[in-house]
Amino acid sequence: MSETTTSSPKPRPAKPSLMQLTGAIATVGATSLGGGLTGWMMQTFVRKHEWLTAEEFFSGLAVAQALPGVNVVNLSIWIGWRLYGATGAAAAMAAIVVPGLFLIGLIAGFFELVGQYQATGRFLAGAISVSVGLSLAMGLQAARPVVKQAVPTALMVLCFILAGPLRLPGLPIIVGLGAVGIVWQLWSGRHA
Repeated sequence: MSETTTSSPKPRPAKPSLMQLTGAIATVGATSLGGGLTGWMMQTFVRKHEWLTAEEFFSGLAVAQALPGVNVVNLSIWIGWRLYGATGAAAAMAAIVVPGLFLIGLIAGFFELVGQYQATGRFLAGAISVSVGLSLAMGLQAARPVVKQAVPTALMVLCFILAGPLRLPGLPIIVGLGAVGIVWQLWSGRHA
């Protein structure tokens, strides 16, 4: 008699406390410069703490990007809601917005003093490069599961071309290609 063993999925760590959640989001908001916030959030919530799976994170990111408003604020609200409902959503929104309000005031005052120096421009160029690198790394990680299938890969490439070189508006791209992706997922799920 042969015995088959089934591997059980990796147990998920305990859900963070509301204070841990708020602290993690506030830390990301206060320490990420120039647009690399979503990459930093993925690093924090998926890799470091494992409070969300990569699939959950990318689902939330897709929703955040499809809605009006700032993506990282939308994503923070989604994460807060996912982990703690309405209370978590409110706490997450405050945690991502409030540190930035204080920091932008301090930074604006600082740049008023040092904005005319050439080193200030170099510092900002370096910060932007790091932010773009974080965003690119997150995009490549998100693409890994997609490139294993022809239709999602084609949608991803088409989206890149439409939004990048052709510079078409985002809303029609999201609605059009999103609808195609949803139809394809529904069709492929029935024929799997």
